[in-house]
This record gives sequence, C-alpha cells and structure tokens, in this order.
Amino acid sequence: MKGFGPADLLDCYARGVFPMAEGRDDPRIYLLEPDERGILPLDGFHIPRSLRKTVRREPFEVSINRDFAGVIDGCAAPGAGREETWINPGIRSLYLMLHEAGYAHSVECRDAGYLVGGLYGVALGSAFFGESMFSRATDASKVALVHLVARLKAGGYTLLDTQFTTAHLEQFGAEVITREAYRERLAEAIEVDADFHALPDVISGDQALQSITQTS
Repeated sequence: MKGFGPADLLDCYARGVFPMAEGRDDPRIYLLEPDERGILPLDGFHIPRSLRKTVRREPFEVSINRDFAGVIDGCAAPGAGREETWINPGIRSLYLMLHEAGYAHSVECRDAGYLVGGLYGVALGSAFFGESMFSRATDASKVALVHLVARLKAGGYTLLDTQFTTAHLEQFGAEVITREAYRERLAEAIEVDADFHALPDVISGDQALQSITQTS
C-alpha cells in the first residue's frame, strides 16, 4: 500500500479497520472491517482454574516492551497448525514504528532467558487492539494474556479488541458483536485516556491475578 504510514494505521484503528496481508511473501496490505467483531470483555474475563495455578507458579519471566521485534517475529513464524502468516515485511515495519512511537506494546514470556511466548497489540485511548500471539511453551501465550488483561484493567482500558474469536479465546470469555455495536464501543473508548504503564513493567503472577480481581 503505497504511502501508507503509521499515522494512517492509527487512523484506521480509530475507524475500526485493521490491516492484513495474504502471506509473508505477499507485499500487498489490505484493510479489513468484518461484519462481526471479536472482543474480550475486560469485566468478564474468565481465567480457568488450571491457568490460575500456572500464573501463580510463575513458570515464565513476564515483561513488557522488552523485545517487541522478537514478539512480532514469533507471531509471524510458522507453528503447529499455522504454516502461513499475515505478517509481511511491510506490516512488520509499520508496527515497529508504532512501537517506537509508544502506541504498540508487547508482553513477553521467557524461560531461562529465552523468549517462549507473547503477544502484541496497539493502544489508542482506552482501546487495546490485540494483534497476534504465539507460544513455544505450554501456556506461555495464555499467561501473557492474563498479564495483559491485568495491565489493561489497572490502566483504565474499556475495550479489548480481538478482531475475531477462536476456541482459544472463547475459554476466556471472548464474544462476538456486530460491526455497528463495535463502532459505538470504539468511539467511546478512544475518547478516554488510559495508561498501559499503570502497573510496574514487571509484576508477579499474584499481582496480575489481584489486579484482575480488584478491578472487576
């Protein structure tokens, strides 16, 4: 998409549109606004009991924004059940620029210093647009999601956009709403200030769970 930069991408998010590509080797970027939208209600976020135990056990070192490029590359890499990716070099470059500008954030999970899972997305007002997640170790992406929600709730966010829903997300309470309902929620959310750094950059599993419980 010629002449399309990070400011244009932020404008797309504010209008409810997000970018996609056919594959990592396809240089084209197209914009998508589905008829139905997946969201993860922050006040109705459900953590399965087994995952609560895992979060408390802290099998991973969880951090934010320490290796944004590593997370986006992890999301773009082939994995089990995912041989192709929508993250091409143009999209990667755009999100790296948004990260440098303070709009795109990552949550990372490490084991013995190695990046084994994480997620990234874009923050605008009190809306957070989840883009992608990956996992190279059992429950790594799930733990990253719990830490993300803890941070969003503590920071005053009101909307967590997942774009689509999957069985993976439905276990946490993800639901589908119409395009019109999404636009209404988005318009309200981007007018409200929120703080991604309301919590320290590194928190414990218990702190993450407490943040979710205390702000419910």
